[in-house]
Amino acid sequence: MKVTAFLPGVCGLALLLLLPLHAAGVESRGPLGGYHWYTMFMFGDSFADTGNLPRTSCRSSLSRQWHYPYGTFNGSRSGNPLGRFSNYLVQPDIIARMLGRLVGPPAYKRMVKHYCDPSGMSFAVGGSGVFEVPENLTTLSKQIDNFERLIKDRTISKWHLADSVALVAISGNDYSRINSSDVGNMIALIRKVTTEITANVQRLQKLGVKKILVNQLHPVGCTPWLTRPTNYTVCDSRANMGVDLHNGHLSINLRKSKNVHILDLATAFSNIVNPAPGKGSRLAKRFEHKLTPCCESFDPEGYCGQLSKNSERLYTVCKNPDQYFYWDSVHPTQAGWEAVMKQLQKPMLKFLTKEH
Repeated sequence: MKVTAFLPGVCGLALLLLLPLHAAGVESRGPLGGYHWYTMFMFGDSFADTGNLPRTSCRSSLSRQWHYPYGTFNGSRSGNPLGRFSNYLVQPDIIARMLGRLVGPPAYKRMVKHYCDPSGMSFAVGGSGVFEVPENLTTLSKQIDNFERLIKDRTISKWHLADSVALVAISGNDYSRINSSDVGNMIALIRKVTTEITANVQRLQKLGVKKILVNQLHPVGCTPWLTRPTNYTVCDSRANMGVDLHNGHLSINLRKSKNVHILDLATAFSNIVNPAPGKGSRLAKRFEHKLTPCCESFDPEGYCGQLSKNSERLYTVCKNPDQYFYWDSVHPTQAGWEAVMKQLQKPMLKFLTKEH
């Protein structure tokens, strides 16, 4: 399964989500019914990163989220880049909205020392993985190290953890350098990655997280990065075979875990971008473009938002992101994330309301 080194959010994800409070610290009445207090913490890659990568004046694949056209909801220059890898909001923001919030919690790197926002905090770093990836970014375990350190110095209090929910999401960065034709090595790596995810889920529980949502790996073979060679018409079946193996091992590893719920991203994505013959989600009909990205780089090895030395655009961007499932080569648009999470909302909320 050969995937881009910067999938994540595909960007290679591990995402941890602890559901939020209002910034003002008041109780919120949301779709769960009644009044609930939540604190939201995210760990992982660009699917969950809300601004932890540095904001620089020079654009690169790791800073593009701070520059146009990222954050431009309707494709116009009136948008405001939010440090998120999408045209606007990403998965944790959509989950937060389902729970009565406006957006997900702020980034860990943008918080003042010894302060945890009442809504929580995101530790996720775009491009990271379970293990060290080529960019040498903060791994899932090191993100949890940061989380644990804030618990020990009481920046994150028992009050923050009292009714916490976590989301762990791994989106594929660990598989960025493996050749999908090398089945033996691919299976061995999948076992290592899913074992490490499981160990980190258990670690979060020991640190006091009450409930944990775990993302399955989405159909990486259907991302524009891998469908571009066929003019965005056919998914890479070999890459998706690796996805199936990953999700199978992960489900087996977590099958006996209490207070853990797996979010079936594989099915939710496939229902839209690669439905079985005669099937498919009704939500898919809202997307005129299911495999083609809204923002496309001229160079297959380039990135959305890339500029030449003369500041000329090396990409094109669509006028209506809502008609596209994918924003760039690996990340969904906000509309894409809304369609995915709408399919998963009911079982997720049922899990969250169940007494632990």
